[in-house]
Amino acid sequence: MLERTFCHLKGIGNTTEAKIWESGVSHWNDILEGTDIPFSPAKVNELEIGCGESLKRLKECDPIWFADRLPASDQWRLYPHFRKNIAYIDIETTGTDAHCCDITTIALWNGREVKTYVQGRNLHEFEEEIAKYQMIVSFNGKCFDVPFIEKYFGIKVKAAHIDLRFVFRSLGITGGLKGIEHYFGMDRGDAEGLDGYFAVLLWNEYEMSGNEKALETLLAYNVLDSVNLENLMIRGYNLHIERFPQHDLEPLSTVPEPLNPFKAHIDVVESIRRRYPSGGAFRKF
Repeated sequence: MLERTFCHLKGIGNTTEAKIWESGVSHWNDILEGTDIPFSPAKVNELEIGCGESLKRLKECDPIWFADRLPASDQWRLYPHFRKNIAYIDIETTGTDAHCCDITTIALWNGREVKTYVQGRNLHEFEEEIAKYQMIVSFNGKCFDVPFIEKYFGIKVKAAHIDLRFVFRSLGITGGLKGIEHYFGMDRGDAEGLDGYFAVLLWNEYEMSGNEKALETLLAYNVLDSVNLENLMIRGYNLHIERFPQHDLEPLSTVPEPLNPFKAHIDVVESIRRRYPSGGAFRKF
């Protein structure tokens, strides 16, 4: 889909892009080969320059160039081309304010390996790890995860960023991560029903009592928030390309969920629920 995209070019929005497709142009190469389109010579020249630059950037594997030019709702178009160097990330925190709250754990799934980072153990190693990836996928990470990461580590995350909250919102699918997982029939097993507020309680339990089972339950939950993003990304991409049947694009196949290296301990969950029966209001989204 990326090679059929024109709305990242100067002066081209979705409406103009649709007119380009309707004129018989469906690929950057069509423009470069001189296919007639109903635009002024100056506009055609702009398109030729833009398509040439796009091909160059794609050959150079530069997703950041495209991400800087595409609206958040259209960045799903990047996915198939750059998915081999991608990090699906999720953070857990002590609250919602990046200026006064801490990151407790981070889970990262790169399609091959689950990596986790824990405050007081190896959290500092995340800065070096995240710098390896040209693209990240998150859920609400543009508003939550990335600002927290940048504030906590004092860095700028430069990777192209597909935020699934916007990918699904543009499809009319709204709500939080867990609600969208349920929409697609995804099951969290023993971690079902846990949320961001409960993640705070699990961290507090670990910090106050040194309960390793509480930390493992938190990490099990955090990992699910990360690894589930891959198949959600694939589902979101496939739903989007259904909107453009004229391009005859092949849907992507979902992938087997990786083994979660951590276990959610039901006894710990039930113990905390007995002490905090009313739950809480904290949500990342």
